[in-house]
Amino acid sequence: MHAPEAPVPPRWLASARAVLSGRRRAILGIAGPPGAGKSSLAAALVSALGTRAALVPMDGFHLANDELRRLGRAERKGAPDTFDAAGYVALLQRLRNPVPLETVYAPVFRREIEEAIAGAIPIGPDVALVVTEGNYLLLDDPPWDRVRPLLDACWYVDIDATTRRERLIQRHMRHGRSAEAARAWVLRSDEANASLIEATKDRADAMLRWPPEPSHSP
Repeated sequence: MHAPEAPVPPRWLASARAVLSGRRRAILGIAGPPGAGKSSLAAALVSALGTRAALVPMDGFHLANDELRRLGRAERKGAPDTFDAAGYVALLQRLRNPVPLETVYAPVFRREIEEAIAGAIPIGPDVALVVTEGNYLLLDDPPWDRVRPLLDACWYVDIDATTRRERLIQRHMRHGRSAEAARAWVLRSDEANASLIEATKDRADAMLRWPPEPSHSP
């Protein structure tokens, strides 16, 4: 989980608490393009809400690198068809309809090894709000189109393209790519995905920026 880098504005917290105001478990989605800050926002939000909330990233459903190579998709890692989208939907359905006293385990993606680890995130029966974040929560292509109906609300984290690209380049460099290789990957792969994701933002319930700008708090 990312360490919170800024306090969550009170109005955002109030909006999140409104999602979990019912008697059943609720799911709040946070969508946006790579590098927008959605992972950091989700971590900060869950930290602020305490033990009643849990974070389930979509990235835990990356296909394994060996499988991507088998499918010929390794150079497009991060595209919609490089995830187990149906598995992600199945997990959201389990979380949406919990069995009493059951703990559900979710996978997590570890950037240091570029692989997902199964059973890494426990979602206990006392969790009232699941915050799930990822690129394709609002995509309307099957099987991704089954995600949005499972969310009680979905926020979209928006950002200017220049800042987003620079964040991504720095991220790839931190994980071992040279500056040249990082820029090439961002412009080839991440930008194609970002264009697809940005076309979905009109389906969101709110548009945010992270870290927050005081004058733009919802």
